[in-house]
Amino acid sequence: MNAFLKKLGLVLIGGTVQGLGMGLFLFPNSIPSGGAGGITILLHHIFNFNTGLSLWVVNFLLLLFVVKFLGKRFALWTVVGITVASLTIEYTETYLMIDHRNLIYDLVVGSVFLGTGIGLLMRQGVSNGGVGVIAFMIASGRNILPGKPLFIINSIIFVVTGIVIHWKIIFLALISQWISTNVIDIICRITFYETYTLGWRKKP
Repeated sequence: MNAFLKKLGLVLIGGTVQGLGMGLFLFPNSIPSGGAGGITILLHHIFNFNTGLSLWVVNFLLLLFVVKFLGKRFALWTVVGITVASLTIEYTETYLMIDHRNLIYDLVVGSVFLGTGIGLLMRQGVSNGGVGVIAFMIASGRNILPGKPLFIINSIIFVVTGIVIHWKIIFLALISQWISTNVIDIICRITFYETYTLGWRKKP
């Protein structure tokens, strides 16, 4: 029970910190936090869909494709994480407004928050959702590292987002990815090889 409560607490914190980075700093500048974030920004830009709800729906639909591969327990924890992140995004966009924005500040701080939140989730063996779950399934099926398929999928979504909204988004998204992934490495350095490997993801 103590282990469960500890994991639940850290997943809630991780999802909240991730949501703050996205909803308070990145999304207001149309900076994708990843593949699912890019799709969310496109839906908001084209159809004016709510970003918090859109992110949850996109993540949930992507998760449905791989739930049999990843296992129900992993999927359930991932749903908890993405739900907390989406609710945090909804809260920040409704109640927390920044009047005078600085793009560079938002980019750096938002990416640090994003990486910290995802890192906390990963340390608990929980995915932050998004196209990462698709990339890990592809990587496992082809016996390759997940970085390449993840980069390719995210890059395609970033390019489409940049074409539809503004070309600078492509570069901002890549910078954000570089910052956040380095923060993730720092957060996960101690337990990375124990908790975030392909091995624990594949369930019988």
